Amino acid sequence: MKVLLVEDNKELAESISDYLRGEGYLIEKAHTVYDAEDKLIAFSYDCILLDLMLPDGNGIDLLRSIKQDKINSGVLIISAKDALDDKVAGLEDGADDYITKPFHLSELHARLKAIYRRKKLDGSNAVVFNDISLDTNRMEVMVNDALLDVTRKEYDLLLYFIINKDRVLSRQAIATHLWGDQADDLANFDFVYQHVKNLRKKISAAKGNDYIETVYGVGYKFNSLKQA
Repeated sequence: MKVLLVEDNKELAESISDYLRGEGYLIEKAHTVYDAEDKLIAFSYDCILLDLMLPDGNGIDLLRSIKQDKINSGVLIISAKDALDDKVAGLEDGADDYITKPFHLSELHARLKAIYRRKKLDGSNAVVFNDISLDTNRMEVMVNDALLDVTRKEYDLLLYFIINKDRVLSRQAIATHLWGDQADDLANFDFVYQHVKNLRKKISAAKGNDYIETVYGVGYKFNSLKQA
């Protein structure tokens, strides 16, 4: 899961980031409304962790902008404020959940997973498409009931393909999803081809159908209409 953490307390932001990276998340940080807006223009995120009290503005105003711009990210408000009206305002303006500081990082992790399941996976921990199934709790891939030995990036890539099936995904979009804004520092996206190649090879070895199509000059598409 790719997450944008909007939090001005740098020590807390680092603590949250370290924990979630350990759980396999891709985390990017913004410490101000301005930084967050800049990142949201350039990149997409599965979920946004949003503090309400920021040095250059209010998190609620940023939340309203997110919804107005139809950014399809889950939003989990994190704030020291415990007043009922703040919670109600955040939820009424489109937040998916609200957690009050101080909180246990394990609870934050659980709430993020719940938001992701609701918004991306129809509330399920399992993602199934024909002969391919993914367990999002165990981060495992099964093809024809055979467990695939995939890397974390290959797992993330396959989940990204299935969630966005029948959409053409550029190599840059894939790179950004897997590596975040670090992808901007890369000379090219040849490594995307290698990850796709390895994933295809492992699926084929399990006698699975290769739904991944190359769109020459652009990127790839997971073709749900492709027949075995």
